[in-house]
Parts: sequence; C-alpha cells; structure tokens
Amino acid sequence: MKFVDHHPHEPWHRVVGEDGPKPDPDPASNLLLTLEQWHAVRDHWPAGLATAVEVPNDYAIEDLAGDLPRLAMIVLKFPKWVDGRAYSQAHLLRSRYRYAGEVRATGEVLVDMLPLLARTGFDAVQLRAGESVEAAKRALSFFPAHYQGDVSFTKPAFARG
Repeated sequence: MKFVDHHPHEPWHRVVGEDGPKPDPDPASNLLLTLEQWHAVRDHWPAGLATAVEVPNDYAIEDLAGDLPRLAMIVLKFPKWVDGRAYSQAHLLRSRYRYAGEVRATGEVLVDMLPLLARTGFDAVQLRAGESVEAAKRALSFFPAHYQGDVSFTKPAFARG
C-alpha cells in the first residue's frame, strides 16, 4: 500500500479554473481531473497523457469502463468513514474491469479501514489528517490471511491449493 502525503510533493496536479483543463504538451504533467472535467474533455484528450480522475462514491463505476484504458489513476472518495460505497467501486474496478492502474482512497480514510481497503483493490491511500502512517502500516499486518476471497485471492481459503 502506498501512502500519499498531504503536502505539495504530490506528483498529481489538480486542474482548477472555469475554463477547464487544457492538454499539456508535457506527458509527465500528471493531471488529476474531476469527473465533470474528464467528461468535458475526454473526446479530444490526447492519448498517452498521464491522467487521473476523481470519482464521487455515488457514481456508477460501470459508466467509466470505456475510459479506463486511458486513465492512470482513479481516486475514490470516502466523504464519511461510515460510507463504504467506494469499497464496492474499487472491487468492481479490479475484479470486473481488470483495471491495472492505481486506485487511491481519499477523504475520511481512517487507519481501521486499511485491511478492507487492501482487500477490495485499493493500492494507495491518503489518510485523514491526524491519522498515523505507522499505525496504518501495522493495521495491514494484523491478519496474515483471510478465509474469504478478495481481489488478490479470489478463492476462499479451503479452495486454495
């Protein structure tokens, strides 16, 4: 699991302004677009430009399926720690659509959520302010194995050979 800091060393850059994003000739620009921005530019967006999309947790992820090969990262938001719809979105991205890019959790992400985040397909996380990265890393090692299947091991423990 990759832990993303809240400081300016983040390689992804949000696009702001009422004119919306404009393709940058530098393919290393790593643009992070809102879903609305992506829908506004996807028809003329250059192929190969490192692009990420931030998806609200109430969005039907299957509507993004056709765009997945063009996206380097999908950011899924947890507006409240008790709202787990982003877990389902991540699971669908990994298991149904075989999305191989980065899936990042943002918002109200607590240390206690890390084991389930990993099992449902997240590979990067931006913890809520005040949460400890060290505690999060420990939380990932609490259980060496799980009985049920997940996105990494689809079979339950009794069926694994």
